Amino acid sequence: MIHVRALPGTPCHANDMEAIIDQALGEADTYRACGIHALMVENMHDVPYVRNPGPEIVAAMAVVARAVKKAHPQLPLGIQILAGANREALGAALASGADFIRAEAFVFGHVADEGYMDASAGPLLRYRKTIGAEKIAIFTDIKKKHSAHAVTGDVDIVQTAHAAEFFLSDGMIVTGTATGEAARIDELRAVYAAAKLPVLVGSGITAENIQEYLPFADAFIVGSHFKKDGHWANPLAPDRIRCLLDALV
Repeated sequence: MIHVRALPGTPCHANDMEAIIDQALGEADTYRACGIHALMVENMHDVPYVRNPGPEIVAAMAVVARAVKKAHPQLPLGIQILAGANREALGAALASGADFIRAEAFVFGHVADEGYMDASAGPLLRYRKTIGAEKIAIFTDIKKKHSAHAVTGDVDIVQTAHAAEFFLSDGMIVTGTATGEAARIDELRAVYAAAKLPVLVGSGITAENIQEYLPFADAFIVGSHFKKDGHWANPLAPDRIRCLLDALV
């Protein structure tokens, strides 16, 4: 995960676009040199997030993603635009040549930090069809972190996974309760056993625990662990990247 610096118009914005692009390219170069298999860009520094980020955010993410894809065309590239801006991410992915997006609130509405997020599968897949972006995969969070799921308390994570499959997700992401928090292994095991789609772990993976999770996932999205002291806002720590990759052998 490449955590893009705060973008124009957000409270923490401090850098011009050239500096933002250079930071993203530097992280992409480091990841590639360490042997990472795929990349994703995310506007993590745009706190506090809003449900409908403006066109300046979408345009900036497309520009950053295009620069990263041009520098490393051999690596699959994904985009996530917070918060829950799945349609915007898909448009940016098409414009930049990215290969997939990470989508929140695909099936079943829930309450997130930013407020209520409604399910988006129907409109999102119709939009993908309309713009001719069927080749862009949509990986979908289920029972997502930083959210309350009391409204669907009678729907367990396996039922949610089946709903995502039925609504044509390309892969499902299981997370912990917050950024950097590990997913529950029992939930991951249950989803992996029941699902026909690829299953990804979307938070909390470390060099110390990846072997425990490895039998029950097809891919891992890692951000915080690769940063100094394991905190998402810190600079990349190449030794931590290599240590995790060594743990896969």
